[in-house]
Amino acid sequence: MSVYPWLLLLLDFFETIMAVDVPGLVAVVFFYIVILVIGIWASRKSRQVEKTCTGSKSEVTMVGGRNINVLVGVFTMTATWVGGGYIMGTAEAVYSPTQGLIWALGPPAYLINFVLGGLFFAKPMRSKSYVTMLDPFQHRYGNIFTATLLLPALVSDILWVACILAALGGTMSIILGLSPALSIILSAAVSIIYTFLGGLYSVAYTDIIQLCFVFVSLWLCIPFLLLSPAVTDISQSQAHFNQSNGQSWLGELELADAGKWADELLLLALGGLAYQAFYQRILSASSSAQAQVTCFVAAGTSFIMGIPSVVIGAVAASADWNQTAYGLPPPFERGEAGKILPLALQNLTPGWLSVLGIGSVAAAVMSSMDSVLLSSASMFTQNIYKTTLRKQASELELQRVIRVSVLLVGLAGTGLAFGDDSVFALWLLSGDLLYCMVLPQLICVLHVSYANIYGAITGYIVGLLLRGLSGEPVLGIPPLILYPDWREEDGVITQYFPYRTLAMVSSVICIITVSWLVRLAFCRQYIPRSWDILRVFEEDKEAEMGKVPVPLEEKNIILNTKL
Repeated sequence: MSVYPWLLLLLDFFETIMAVDVPGLVAVVFFYIVILVIGIWASRKSRQVEKTCTGSKSEVTMVGGRNINVLVGVFTMTATWVGGGYIMGTAEAVYSPTQGLIWALGPPAYLINFVLGGLFFAKPMRSKSYVTMLDPFQHRYGNIFTATLLLPALVSDILWVACILAALGGTMSIILGLSPALSIILSAAVSIIYTFLGGLYSVAYTDIIQLCFVFVSLWLCIPFLLLSPAVTDISQSQAHFNQSNGQSWLGELELADAGKWADELLLLALGGLAYQAFYQRILSASSSAQAQVTCFVAAGTSFIMGIPSVVIGAVAASADWNQTAYGLPPPFERGEAGKILPLALQNLTPGWLSVLGIGSVAAAVMSSMDSVLLSSASMFTQNIYKTTLRKQASELELQRVIRVSVLLVGLAGTGLAFGDDSVFALWLLSGDLLYCMVLPQLICVLHVSYANIYGAITGYIVGLLLRGLSGEPVLGIPPLILYPDWREEDGVITQYFPYRTLAMVSSVICIITVSWLVRLAFCRQYIPRSWDILRVFEEDKEAEMGKVPVPLEEKNIILNTKL
C-alpha cells in the first residue's frame, strides 16, 4: 500500500518532464549558469578590491568601494529598474481593454524619477558619503526612528521581489511548460547565490550581461510580432481597437479617472526616489557629478527599454487570437492579462524566439532581484545591526550579517511570489509604502534644515493613518475613508481620488509645520526646555531674542565632520 503513492508521484514527474520544452529549458539553464559564473567572478574581484580599499570591507560589499565607473553605473541603475514588473506590467497595461497605452505609466514615470533624482537627490546624498538611504535619518533623528523607517522599506523590497518572481514564474510556465513554483525557486536561488557571494560587484557586473540580453532579445521579437499573420497592422487606424472588446488599445482617460491616473503616475515617478536600490548606485559613484550623470543617462535608457513592452501589448491587443493555437476566448476574458507578454511570444513568434523572450524576462528578474536583496541587507546591517545591536561588530561579522540578510529577504519574497497573479498590482503596491511614508521623510531630512524628530514622528503617523484608512483592494483591506468618486465593483471599493498623493503631501506638510512650530516654541521659550523629552534642542545659554538654538543633532553632525 505504501508503494502506490510513490508510483503516482513518479508518474506525475514523468508527465511533467514530457510536457517541458527541453531545448528551451536547456537554453535557460545555460543562461543561468553564465550569470552565476559571472557573479562568482565578480565576487573574486570584490575580494581584491577589499585588500586595496581604504574603507571598510562591508562598504565594499554595500557600495563597491565608491569606485563604480559611469558605464557600469548606468547599466546597473537601468537594469535594477527594468525588472520583470516593469516589462510585464507595461505590456499588461497596454493590452488590457480597461486600460490601454495611456495607462502604461512605467516608462514616463521612470524617466521623471531619474531626472528628479539627478537634480535634487544625488548630490546631497553622495557629497556626504552616506552608505545607505537611512544614514541621514540616523545622523539627525537617532537610531529608534530610523528603525521605524526600515520597516516600510523592507516590506516594499519584499513585495518587489515577489512581483518580479511572479512575473518570471508565469512566463516560464507558459513558454517552457515548467512549473511556476520550480521556475521561481530556481531563479531566486541563482540571484541569492551570487549576491550572497559578491555584494555590489557581483550585482553590477551581472547587470551588464542581463541588461544587454533583455535589450537584444526583446527588440529582436518585435519584427516577428508585427509580421505575424494573426496581427493586423497596428500603424493603421482600424488596428487601434482591442480585439477583446473593440476598444482602442491606446486607451482613454476620462475626467473621472484623472485622479487615479495622476496618483499612479506620481507613485511610480516619485516613489522610486525612496528606494535604497536607487541610492546604492548613487553612493557607489566616485563623485557627486558622476552620480548625477548616471541618473540622467539612466532616465533615457530605462524609457527606451520600455518601448518593446508597449509594442508587445499593442500587438497582443490587435491580434486575432482565434488564428493562434491559443484560440478563443482571448487572454483578458480568461483572466490572463497579467501573462500577456509570454502568451504573445509563445503564440505570435517562432519557438526559438519565444525562448529568447523567456530569457529576457529571466534576466530582467535577476537584475532587479539581486539589487533589492542587497539594498535590504545593507540597510539592516548598516543602520540597525552595526549602530544599535552590535556597535563593536567586526568587519567579518558585518559581512556575515549582510549575507544572512540577503538569504532571509530572498526567502520572504520568494514565498510571497506564489500569491497574486496581477504583476501590475504587486508592482504598484511595492512602492506604495515608500511613497506615502518614507519619501516625505527623505525630502524633509535632505532639504528642510529645521526638520526635527517631532515633525518627523507626526508626519510618519499622519502618512501611515491616511494611507491605511484608505484601504487596499490587493490585500482585501476595505477603506474606512471614502474619498470623492469612489466606485464599487463586485463588492470591491476602488478609490479614484489621488489618496496616496494626499497622504504623501499631508505627511510633508506635517513634518515642516510641526518642526517649525516646535523650533519656534523652544526658541521663544513658549514651552519650557524641560519639556523637550526627545532632547532635540540643547539647553545652553539663554538665546537672544529672535535667535534660534541649533538642534543638538545638527551640532553633532558639525562636530563629527570636523573630527
